[in-house]
Amino acid sequence: MARFAPKFITFDCYGTLIYFEMAPVARALYADRVAPEAMDRFIADFSSFRLDEVLGAWKPYKDVVANALQRTCKLNGVAYSDSDTDAVYAAVPTWGPHPDVPEALARVAKEFPIVGLTNSMVDLIPPSIEKIGAPFHAVITAEETGAYKPQMKGFEYMLDKLGARPEEVMHCSSSFRYDLMTAHDMHFGARVFVNRGHEPSNPKYSTHEIADIRGLPGLLGL
Repeated sequence: MARFAPKFITFDCYGTLIYFEMAPVARALYADRVAPEAMDRFIADFSSFRLDEVLGAWKPYKDVVANALQRTCKLNGVAYSDSDTDAVYAAVPTWGPHPDVPEALARVAKEFPIVGLTNSMVDLIPPSIEKIGAPFHAVITAEETGAYKPQMKGFEYMLDKLGARPEEVMHCSSSFRYDLMTAHDMHFGARVFVNRGHEPSNPKYSTHEIADIRGLPGLLGL
């Protein structure tokens, strides 16, 4: 079988390319309010509520964080302050790439146009993208598309902007729930699961699996 040669390679950013430090930041922030034995559940609830918050109408990402924190605190009987949201949100643009990303992604970008599709804001994601260093053809935010992943609207917007059919695109993500299930349902030509341990592998929705971005050049025959 001939190796798939995508017209574009698209990427989830937070978690897949960028070390998504939401959990460590929240752990440090709530260490004096959440008992050690209850912290794992608190962090898991925060993750679940963030997903729930992006399933409806678009709103600024700071509101996503604020609502998710408030709901998490309410469920766990923990005091919430607006300063908690401010602290978490202020940390986001300071995050940089996983160590495996810059060199491997730069190698891929020499041969294929790379695109970021991110649940972020126009003014929030640039510092993290700059830290990656690779030349992106485009970085498309949920703010621009008017919808957060896993909703299909963002993927549709991206395909329209790129002038590409889904069958011509390879999408890479460390999340099935946010990315790869949608990419599967929209018939993306290749769906690469970057197994960073966030979620269990599910080959029904992915066409390939790699441990980190260092596996991508080989997958592409580079």
